[in-house]
Amino acid sequence: MNMKIDITKINNVLIENNISYSTNLTDGEILDSISSINNAKSNSLIFLFNEKYLSSLSASKAKCCVLKNEFIDHLPKNIKYITVDDPYLALATLSNLFYKKRKSNGVISKYVNLDKNVQIENQVQIDALSNIYENSIINNNVIIQSNCTIGPNVSIGENVLISSNSSISNCIIGDNSVIKSGVVIGGEGFGFEINTKKRINHFGNVVIGKNCFIGANTTIDRAVLDATIISDNCNLDNLIQIAHNVKIGKNAVIAGQVGIAGSTIIGDNIKIGGQAGISGHLLIGDNVTIAAKSGVTKNIENNQIVAGFPAIDIKKWKKNIIKLNKTYDN
Repeated sequence: MNMKIDITKINNVLIENNISYSTNLTDGEILDSISSINNAKSNSLIFLFNEKYLSSLSASKAKCCVLKNEFIDHLPKNIKYITVDDPYLALATLSNLFYKKRKSNGVISKYVNLDKNVQIENQVQIDALSNIYENSIINNNVIIQSNCTIGPNVSIGENVLISSNSSISNCIIGDNSVIKSGVVIGGEGFGFEINTKKRINHFGNVVIGKNCFIGANTTIDRAVLDATIISDNCNLDNLIQIAHNVKIGKNAVIAGQVGIAGSTIIGDNIKIGGQAGISGHLLIGDNVTIAAKSGVTKNIENNQIVAGFPAIDIKKWKKNIIKLNKTYDN
């Protein structure tokens, strides 16, 4: 969607986010969209992240480009500039100006089933064919899209979006979080006594912090007795499995198809690449990076980068791969 954004708004957002910049855009100039370099139009804003795209600038129809100062001489004369130290951070910041966030319309469809002991606050939108079950609290400005199952025992914070076809029970969700379509949160975990195969009933819940993003078709199991925890500002991709009793610290970034087994505790600022698997009952420290397709079977201390199966320090893993390739070459 095109939006008319005055350069003053762009200046203010960059300043508010402590992003140093320089620009030759003048007061009153308007940008109406963020575009790729190749598909930009006359009032588009584009971003240059990598020098390999420098050759594409000459054919771009964009009005302005966000780039590092070192590349400014490559800009054609018809394109103005905003120079920053980190164009990707600028994209993350400015994209919010050009994105029209969906707001609750405050309407609860007549085709919604509400249990009697449900608490619904102001300006809540619940779309058709959703069911809200007992002991559920839905706070201000929440949007629940169609065909969702909420409850029992759910508390949803303010300004939360629950996308269609999601099933959420036994869960607390913090303010400003986004739950994408097909997510299942608060279901019973994969717990049983190994010899008899008797199922273990689960009595805990899931706690999701503020400003979290839970991608489509992700599943997060409730704890056996206490809580499975996803802390504030976590970003989870699609198709992730988080088992019962797992605890994940703040600011996690977890890519698609990651699986985390039960009772593993993960620190703050974790990064996990796609299709990595993490065994249960482990301790993983702060600021750890786990490369894609890794298999983690042991505890990891703070500030480590690991790769491979079993996952080891990434430098050691690279040396092992080089040795292995030499063996095959011979």
